[in-house]
Amino acid sequence: MEQLFYKALIFSATTLSFAIFIRMVFRYLQEKLELSGRVKDEDLGRFVKPGVLLARRFYGALIVALVLFILQLAFGVEKMRIAVPVSAAAGLATYWLVLAYYRRKVAKRKEAFDSKILDLTMGLANGMKSGLAFGQALDAVAKRIGNPMQVEMAVVLRENRLGVDFPTAFEKLCRRMPSEDLHLLATSIALTTRSGGSLVEVLDEMVVTIRARTDFHGRLKNMTAQGRYEALMISLAPVAAFVIFYLIDPVLMRPLVQTGTGWLAIAGAAGLIAAGYTVLRKITTVEV
Repeated sequence: MEQLFYKALIFSATTLSFAIFIRMVFRYLQEKLELSGRVKDEDLGRFVKPGVLLARRFYGALIVALVLFILQLAFGVEKMRIAVPVSAAAGLATYWLVLAYYRRKVAKRKEAFDSKILDLTMGLANGMKSGLAFGQALDAVAKRIGNPMQVEMAVVLRENRLGVDFPTAFEKLCRRMPSEDLHLLATSIALTTRSGGSLVEVLDEMVVTIRARTDFHGRLKNMTAQGRYEALMISLAPVAAFVIFYLIDPVLMRPLVQTGTGWLAIAGAAGLIAAGYTVLRKITTVEV
């Protein structure tokens, strides 16, 4: 009974010390984020606050590391010099993967915004042809164009109501959402507004140009879709093979997760898979 009490006491003290250490590390990262005074990826703030993002990255990494550590013990990994580094590496990878997930959301939003530029240009041209002023046409288009373009146009209109002219507001929009088509639209608006000219004719020409460019990018994306799919399938094939072989013959595959040499082999294979996937994606990505 006394031995059980001492074991429980040691376990409680270890757990409390670990919790205090984790809390101290998290507080240090929070203070470092606050002292930096800015966020490197400002667009991430549209989806998650910097403090919330830090908490999700930190605690996500901690949970993955603990779960993998427990799984290793369940699979028979008894040496701490194997279990601890593997769990730490998985936690570190999760810490960066959470950030990559939100950066992917930012990229998706940018892609959705670019796809709406043609609709914006056509709406402005048609609205001005019907007799509306530029601001009225922009307001009418913004109400029905959909997100994320609707959100950005609301910012442009709000800035204009506060005294910022439309050319300057669109220049700020170009800095927030860099795009060749948007830059062309902003330049056209600035030139015709400040030096005179028919903005409707310019917008009509831009519609033709943007539509041709959009069609070209769409065909190019469809032509490279098979290559991207093959890159993903080739990268997932070793993972599927490992799971299948482990289910068929666990005794044969168990040394891969119970020995340091096995985990080094897994790390090497993961590195090669990541490198191969990166190379294949580079090959199937055509910059124009």
